[in-house]
Amino acid sequence: MAERCRQIAEDRRFQMFILGVIVFNAVLMGVETSKPLMRAYGPLLAGLNLLVQAIFIFEITIRLLAHWPRLFSFFRDGWNVFDFCVVALSLLPVAGPFATVSRLARLFRVVRLVSVSAELRLIIETMLRSIPSMGNVALLLGVLIYVYAITGYYLFHTQDAAHWGTLGTSLLSVFQLLTLEGWVEMQGALLPHYPWAWLYFGSFVIIGVFIVINLFIAVVLNNLETVKAEERHADTTQPDLLRRIEELRTQLDSFEASLRGK
Repeated sequence: MAERCRQIAEDRRFQMFILGVIVFNAVLMGVETSKPLMRAYGPLLAGLNLLVQAIFIFEITIRLLAHWPRLFSFFRDGWNVFDFCVVALSLLPVAGPFATVSRLARLFRVVRLVSVSAELRLIIETMLRSIPSMGNVALLLGVLIYVYAITGYYLFHTQDAAHWGTLGTSLLSVFQLLTLEGWVEMQGALLPHYPWAWLYFGSFVIIGVFIVINLFIAVVLNNLETVKAEERHADTTQPDLLRRIEELRTQLDSFEASLRGK
């Protein structure tokens, strides 16, 4: 039974079918936001929603049985825990105190697209692994914004109080510079009074945007390569491990047969 369920769970056709159901569920949820369509096809849409829920329950049951009798091994994978929680929460009633949780669980069905796709899982794992390193780059960026905000206040608050009149508006203006939105207009308003203002704006654009922001990209790319390398290592070591297990099993069988012969 467990072996049959494992074959089904690992079958590419079964995985593609579940992927199609997830996409269909996303379309279904979009259709349900239309009041005219709900009035016209409400019962049909409700039936399709029940069908989708039944398919997800069947899928998670198959995947659980594939780990029988060591069901705890299923929950060692964080993505399995996520899928199980989404399916469990979707069983809550759509009315009453748990209505909001039930609706959110239905929405998370769409997010399950991430857990089904290996490429999307790779991206999410890369993002999560990049968070600690990004914290250091974000701290550097925060210090840079703070220094430029105070500098901008002391240099420009008398001529452009709307953007540099207080520390708060200065911080907001510097953050706007970071997005490269409207910085030319801010610089143009100050150039008649401060011809050297371009040095302030140009230096921040070069340091804050072209250098620091690219550090974020470098961190993500570095962690992406690390995750890929780990996955390649796992793919190469797993067959060797399975072969060794099979060899040990063969040796145990022969040893058991020799003991019986005695």
